[in-house]
Amino acid sequence: MRDDPAVIRLVTGARDGDKSAWDELVERYAPLVWAVSRRYRLSAEDIDDVGQSVWLLLIEHLPGLREPAALPGWIATTTQRECLRVLRVGRRVEPIDPADADPDVPDAAVAVDEELLLHERRDALRDAFGQLAPRCQLLLSMLTQDPPVPYSEISRKLHMPVGSIGPNRARCLDRLRQAPALVALIDTGNETAHRTGGGEQHGRPVVDR
Repeated sequence: MRDDPAVIRLVTGARDGDKSAWDELVERYAPLVWAVSRRYRLSAEDIDDVGQSVWLLLIEHLPGLREPAALPGWIATTTQRECLRVLRVGRRVEPIDPADADPDVPDAAVAVDEELLLHERRDALRDAFGQLAPRCQLLLSMLTQDPPVPYSEISRKLHMPVGSIGPNRARCLDRLRQAPALVALIDTGNETAHRTGGGEQHGRPVVDR
């Protein structure tokens, strides 16, 4: 898989807390999230919900992303799974005409055991996020909005110097990843990946915790 130098630059910058790199990363792949979500006939509100979830999950995985070239596939697959979650919650799954399917987007069908793990993982992430201090919750929420909230506005709302936003984001993400439920689930996922040979599966990039 060939790495795009621009993607490598954006991933590296966003991982290091560069706000402009993160904004450009979101801007670059927001159309992909929107296009995949549209295939599932979601409302604008549901598409926003899916987008928020995708960017929050990306923030969680970005520090361990080893293959930037796999990022588009991971975003597409994660968006599909979030769309399926929204549809299941609303009990309004609609069949999608195969003729409308995008051949460049990974198949949305997943095994039952993987679906169960996905639900557990999402619940653990929400629980971990809910245990963060309100200031961390607000900071991460603003950083994952689409379009991103300018640093100047974040600084004003949180009374936080612009130069402190990146370090605070890193500390909040560390606390999020250290939540017991999330740590246990990530460890379970790593063990499963190891037993199945590891590496990239279902378009998801390899990550290290």
